Amino acid sequence: MTDVKWTIKGREFIHCNCAYGCPCQFNALPTHGHCSAVGVIEIEEGHHGDIRLDGLRCGMIVAWPGAIHEGRGEVVPIVDERASDAQREALLRIMSGQDTEPGATFFQVFSTTFETFHDPVFAPIGFEVDVEKRTARVSVPGWMEARGEPIVNPVTGHEHRARINLPDGFEYDTCEMGRGWADTTGVLPLSLADSHAHFARIHMTERGVVH
Repeated sequence: MTDVKWTIKGREFIHCNCAYGCPCQFNALPTHGHCSAVGVIEIEEGHHGDIRLDGLRCGMIVAWPGAIHEGRGEVVPIVDERASDAQREALLRIMSGQDTEPGATFFQVFSTTFETFHDPVFAPIGFEVDVEKRTARVSVPGWMEARGEPIVNPVTGHEHRARINLPDGFEYDTCEMGRGWADTTGVLPLSLADSHAHFARIHMTERGVVH
């Protein structure tokens, strides 16, 4: 932890291998006993110290052999190729939990559970997300292709809407529930299909989520 102040405001899409809703959101064990996920954030407004981060994107591919808190995870950090060297360093410091109070953000918490930190990827990140409509599309050529959709009622075929509010959460305040599909390649190949996804507007600082 340093004295550097930072803030990011934006939108995120997170997709994992658990059943809709994701037990992790309720401090329960993962649906299949292990966790793998992808995520992307678009920063609408942000800074790390004096370095502006507006308009940049970042993402990650992550996996753990058991529950997240049991550790032994691995991560591939992905940073927008448009970022300058200073912006890249700033984003990687935030994503790796540096300059952050212990336990304050999901970046910092996750960082304590990884034993393998793969080299960061600097690539174009194609990202479209509509939080209210529960839709997203992600493309990181050579690394990740993913999409998010609303949950559909199996009887009526109508879109189903559900939210989760975590007043003391370390990632978001409120998120929209959906489902997703993703395939990743490279050092951490994953294939996720019709499983949990959430869409959220985020606002966090070195002290945690702004509720």
